[in-house]
Amino acid sequence: MSLFLPKLSSKKDIDEAIKSVAEKVLVLRFGRDEDSVCLQIDEILSKTAHDLSNMASIYLVDVDSAPVYSRYFDISFIPSTVFFFNGQHMKVDYGSPDHTKFVGSFKSKQDFMDLIEVIYRGAMRGKLIVQSPIDPRNIPKYDLLYHDI
Repeated sequence: MSLFLPKLSSKKDIDEAIKSVAEKVLVLRFGRDEDSVCLQIDEILSKTAHDLSNMASIYLVDVDSAPVYSRYFDISFIPSTVFFFNGQHMKVDYGSPDHTKFVGSFKSKQDFMDLIEVIYRGAMRGKLIVQSPIDPRNIPKYDLLYHDI
């Protein structure tokens, strides 16, 4: 866990952040404090938080403290990062079947900063889905799992 990033510890806190963050990208990192990959992404998020402060507000969410949102966004792999703008869920086409969240850690600070800038500029133009600027080789690959179909 990063000591420099605020944590949201309940559904009420998350709802309030989604409603109150205006004209900025709201970044919610779902994960666990003790997970090594979560610690990697937290380091990137905390190092970029100041540089992106005009475009983004970044929060950490423990998956166990917000099971409603974990189920809603199908957080089955951690860390997963979800983006909002003015209360609207922003989707990003990463070249994978799931456009609702980024799964895994960003490879570099620049990848994360570029993504926030693209989401911000797209949202300011009224778009609800944007194309990821991240090199496809830097996007973690995973398979969607469907049970009992």
